[in-house]
Amino acid sequence: MAPLDDQQMTARTWFEQLRDMICAEFVAIEREAGSDADFDYLAWDRTDPSGEPGGGGVRGVMKGKVFEKVGVNVSTVGGTFEGEFAKSIHGAAENPGFFATGISLVAHMANPHVPAVHMNTRFLVTTKRWFGGGADLNPPIPYDEDTADFHATLKAHCDPHGADYYDRYKKWADEYFYIPHRQCHRGVGGIFADHIEGDFDANFAFIQDIGRAFIDTYPRIVRRRMNTPFTGADTAEMLTWRGRYAEFNLVYDRGTLFGLKTGGNIDAILMSLPPLATWA
Repeated sequence: MAPLDDQQMTARTWFEQLRDMICAEFVAIEREAGSDADFDYLAWDRTDPSGEPGGGGVRGVMKGKVFEKVGVNVSTVGGTFEGEFAKSIHGAAENPGFFATGISLVAHMANPHVPAVHMNTRFLVTTKRWFGGGADLNPPIPYDEDTADFHATLKAHCDPHGADYYDRYKKWADEYFYIPHRQCHRGVGGIFADHIEGDFDANFAFIQDIGRAFIDTYPRIVRRRMNTPFTGADTAEMLTWRGRYAEFNLVYDRGTLFGLKTGGNIDAILMSLPPLATWA
């Protein structure tokens, strides 16, 4: 993989810092619950189809009392897209060379009253340079208070960057996180953005604020719900909705496809899948 330029290194450094901040917050929640759970980190390397080193990443997974399974992964990879896949990537049809760095997070919770969550932000370079990502909440048992809190915090972090940012990217999330064959949404939404090009500093600041919004709101929601009593029926509802989550990630998710098509670490790519799910 070619040496990183200043923009690539700046993005990579932020995603790794964000990983550290999120993991520290999640471990703190486990300690509050009386658990000694911690993240297990595994570094992995990638070989490009050309045979040259193609970067790699670190997969982090924790299984605890509050977080039944949470994965927080960072990766920085580069090389050449293979075959027809290049045509599906923004700016790669003309030249299949690429660079990508980012963070991806999925949390599946032990208590059905605590929503599962997804967050991903990334920076890609082909013949173009762009950011993408977002966050969305996936509660088996939705609470209006939690949904409103999550969306209000995202909006507060979007508004300084553009008056239409929240509405535009919320609409994109509503359209993207939809399961056509089930005719339902994966959760209660959030924001989703891609191909954010132009002013690097302005766009990077927005991507950073997506991460900050996540830290500002999700741990608060977890603490609000993690001690709520639950029943067997609540657990059954959670396992059913986990099945819907798995279906979306395996059939429609762009990140899953990107990881598989670029030779990423399989365990890191599929860490988004829940530890248990049911299809009644």
